[in-house]
Amino acid sequence: MKLASLKSGRDGRLVVVSTDLARMLDARDVAPTLQAALDDWAKTAPRLQELSERVNAGHGEAFDQGAVASPLPRAFQWADGSAFVNHVELVRKARGAQMPETFWTDPLMYQGGSDSFLGPRDDILMADDQSWGVDMEGEVAVIVDDTPMGVSPENAREHIRLIMLVNDVSLRGLIPGELAKGFGFFQSKPSSAFSPCAVTPDELGDAWRGGKVHLPLLVRLNGADFGRANAGVDMTFDFGALVAHAAKTRPLCAGTIIGSGTVSNKLDGGPGKPVSDGGAGYSCIAEIRMIETISNGKPSTPFMRYGDRVEIDMLDGDGASIFGRIDQQLSKYDA
Repeated sequence: MKLASLKSGRDGRLVVVSTDLARMLDARDVAPTLQAALDDWAKTAPRLQELSERVNAGHGEAFDQGAVASPLPRAFQWADGSAFVNHVELVRKARGAQMPETFWTDPLMYQGGSDSFLGPRDDILMADDQSWGVDMEGEVAVIVDDTPMGVSPENAREHIRLIMLVNDVSLRGLIPGELAKGFGFFQSKPSSAFSPCAVTPDELGDAWRGGKVHLPLLVRLNGADFGRANAGVDMTFDFGALVAHAAKTRPLCAGTIIGSGTVSNKLDGGPGKPVSDGGAGYSCIAEIRMIETISNGKPSTPFMRYGDRVEIDMLDGDGASIFGRIDQQLSKYDA
């Protein structure tokens, strides 16, 4: 089934959406919000599934992707990993940092801000589009139910209830100075945006296997193809491993979001080539700037500027959007 949150108050109003994203049914009689549904998933899931069958049979009203918040407009926890180590290696090279070998065996993960997610069609508001280095990052994320501390990677997969897409906005100009303090990201990781719908793993069919989503993540920048890296390829740590990593020393409460990190593919043993060259392209600007630096001595692709637009989507085998499309414009923030 597919779930979304209409914009309403702080936590949205839960609706069940048809597979083709055309219709929706109000779910308030089951749970007022997605968080409430996740808090009692064993009881709410069967009733939500009944609504899913009804909406797919033609009941309900039109679904407007522009009227929704992120599926969880705010969450108790948002932890983002770096499962695609190729991306980590490239970005660290870009700022002159060496990558320890342990990054291939022990996932990176940081705790992001989860109190103010952007809606999938909300503007990205920034006070500076020059020195801050505004970048998009196309990712996949999962939402878990209550997950015990010390869970194994295999058992962790059983706690994954929903999957969605992410635009994890990053401020590349602020990251080096912030990490140099030795205390991690904060100002350099502003509010992220998630896809219009969060979907249960069964909606992906055979594309969901081994704790990975085996489909291309489509990224467009200003209307032009930018990347189509496959989210199931070159993912060093599957979502079971990422959830288990997050739960190593603490239990995870229902509604915790775990991100994959920027989806990134290698090509012929090396970094992905631009889409125009027949490769997988990129899910963030930082990667192509690194490739340009390697090839030409300096980057030529700028980070985002006011008015730039990013789109992130994922299609099924028939070419239909699975999660709905993230579609955002960078705009100036005036306090």
